[in-house]
Amino acid sequence: MKVTVKLFATFRDGRDKIQVFELDEGKTLEDVIAELGIEKSEIAILLVNGRDGQFGNPLVEGDVIALFPPVGGG
Repeated sequence: MKVTVKLFATFRDGRDKIQVFELDEGKTLEDVIAELGIEKSEIAILLVNGRDGQFGNPLVEGDVIALFPPVGGG
């Protein structure tokens, strides 16, 4: 199955901002995040198809994942 991952802010450093993964059935968000080399603790917002996602959620064909790090400023 194919899923699309969109990376934002510092997660784009050294990576493409949009990546498509070909995964086996039953893979989870945690599997994709590990493959990207991102620590779970670094993720402030995790969305799947525009909705709040959980690390253990199984993925399905066509899912779009968005990952945001904490952003500071003012």
